[in-house]
Amino acid sequence: MKLHAVARPYVAAFASRFLQMLQYRSAALAGFATQCWWGGIKVMVFAAFYGATAVAGASASMSLAEAVTYTWLAQGLLVLLPWLGDPEVAQAVRTGAVAYDRLRPVDAYGLWFARSAGWIAARVLPRVALMAAFAAVALPLVGLNEWAWQPPAGAAAGFAFLLSAVLALLLSTAMVMLLNVAITAALNERGISAMATPVVIVLSGNLMPLALLPDAWQTSLLLQPLAGLMDIPARLYFGQLSGWQAVGGLGLQVFWTVALVGLGRFAMGRTMRSLQIQGG
Repeated sequence: MKLHAVARPYVAAFASRFLQMLQYRSAALAGFATQCWWGGIKVMVFAAFYGATAVAGASASMSLAEAVTYTWLAQGLLVLLPWLGDPEVAQAVRTGAVAYDRLRPVDAYGLWFARSAGWIAARVLPRVALMAAFAAVALPLVGLNEWAWQPPAGAAAGFAFLLSAVLALLLSTAMVMLLNVAITAALNERGISAMATPVVIVLSGNLMPLALLPDAWQTSLLLQPLAGLMDIPARLYFGQLSGWQAVGGLGLQVFWTVALVGLGRFAMGRTMRSLQIQGG
């Protein structure tokens, strides 16, 4: 069987979920407004922090311009973070409709993966576009250049960032799939999401750039899988990872994606074998 024939149902699942989620324009606008508000607060905090650092004569591993740009990047990519499972899967688990996915003539893991990837991508892209229009275009026009989203370090850095962002989407989907499997096993998503949210926000670098954390932690922070969601793409954007270091950063994202997909497939197989639907 040809590759395009094998991939067709998964591409269709991705496209249908992507187009479905794009219809929720009000949610995207509301999320964008909220993220602008919190982004502005974080930018002011960084401005005060760097002002105090300059007075004290201390040095920082990121410039103020990089910290501000990182903030807008983090706000634009906020919904990329895997702090909750796919709500469609959670609903299917509650209603018992999850059994239908086991009867389809496709791989259940691949089908869920494609749907979750479409769900994430459709939520991320509009908010990134709106955030870029606001922080990279509107702020400089009103004279707030110091608080604006700055361009990448160069063409190579921009290309590496785009490639890293695609890998971050796949990595995030692999993590969401682990949450989906856990929700299927537990039959409830609330506790799992409550436990995942603080860990993801801190270790991804969304709360604070990982580069600003203690130097002794940097190697461990860079190697852990959540760094591939926000920290590695940002380092590539700023040119902090270049040449073979950039290849290593992208390689880490690929490694963790493959590893988590393998773990997710194994866990899903075990969960589905013991899953009971409507007491059956």
